[in-house]
Amino acid sequence: MSDLTAPDPTADTHSPLEALQQRHLKEQRDLASRITQKKKQATKKMRKGVNDECERLERELRERQAEEARALSGEAAPVEEEEEEEDVESGRGEDAKDEVVDVKIEGLRINGRATSSPTPSAPPSTPAQSEPGQGKKKNRQKERLARRKAEQDAAIAQAEEEARNAPNPRELEKQRFEPLLRQKGLQLHEVRADGHCLYAAVADQLSTRSLDLTPKIPITIADSEKALPYKKTRHAAAGWIEGHKEDFEAFMEDPLAEHVRKIRETGEWGGHLELLALAKSYGVRICVLHSDGRVDKIEDEAAQGDKEEIWLGYYRHSHGLGEHYNSLRKAETAEA
Repeated sequence: MSDLTAPDPTADTHSPLEALQQRHLKEQRDLASRITQKKKQATKKMRKGVNDECERLERELRERQAEEARALSGEAAPVEEEEEEEDVESGRGEDAKDEVVDVKIEGLRINGRATSSPTPSAPPSTPAQSEPGQGKKKNRQKERLARRKAEQDAAIAQAEEEARNAPNPRELEKQRFEPLLRQKGLQLHEVRADGHCLYAAVADQLSTRSLDLTPKIPITIADSEKALPYKKTRHAAAGWIEGHKEDFEAFMEDPLAEHVRKIRETGEWGGHLELLALAKSYGVRICVLHSDGRVDKIEDEAAQGDKEEIWLGYYRHSHGLGEHYNSLRKAETAEA
């Protein structure tokens, strides 16, 4: 009899498998935390897109981890599982396999004794009649997969619970702004997060502080756009930059003409360059309040005399799109 025994599927692979499992669990926890934060920050309009993205991320992670597990096990697991599923579907399990093997062995024994008279074959053995150790064999690979699946589910549930209990960045930012607004006698007026927020917030400030929306430079705007205040501030910023390109062109990623076109005709976000152009175009000082208490003051330093101040709030977490500007109006009952 040969001394060779069947190889143990777990032999010499315990450490690599354990390392792979630990890494997979960490990736699943991280993804669960990311997904929870994304869903918390999603607005109603963005919810479907965020859910689709989360499903895609989960699917890609499952497929990649399954591929890594198959690569580590040498493709043994999928083949074994497929063969077992086929046996179950055809009504033949491990017992049926053993019965077929017994019949084949019995046939060989009979064929090997062709000169003897055939002997009656014994009835097929049932699991109760099987000798010890000859019952249904355990599928070790299947047990490992089930154990790994349970560990992964537990890790995902723990990560989701931790993410649910983690501080909400949106709420934290709101709480930090509240005392700052009270201290400065301001109140939040939320502006739609549609790409026009900077221009809409400036237009709201000019209007509510009884300042004229007509800039110091002439602008041309279509009749259909005259009713939209943010369009006037967009054209004011574009016109000022276009007429003073030497002050702005070096800081642009796009050519001047394309940069100005985006300001006038698209929903391109505005930033520091556009705030500076608006401050100069309207002759005001734009104060941008941050949640840490910092105030950026943007104005035409070459202009003489006192300037009217308008206030914007810079928010990083209030909307899923990211950076956002709100209008900070004068409070009705400002604190002394």
